[in-house]
Amino acid sequence: MFLPEVEANPQPSPTTDLIRVAQSAGAEYPQIWHMFAYRAQASAHLGACTQEVMRGEGPLSAGIRELIAAFTSFYNDCLF
Repeated sequence: MFLPEVEANPQPSPTTDLIRVAQSAGAEYPQIWHMFAYRAQASAHLGACTQEVMRGEGPLSAGIRELIAAFTSFYNDCLF
């Protein structure tokens, strides 16, 4: 993570629990979770927005939206 102080100071939250489970399993997980765990109240809207955009009603299926996001991340040389 680029912000070691954020990563080292998670607050109690469901996201902190997810991070610990992923780390203990040796699994990869989105690094943005550290920001969500650091300031859960301040970042809750980001998670809600993402869920609405990716899973809410719309002309494209959730799978196609995921494919677009994955392609965009690949094109930007960003892990997704």
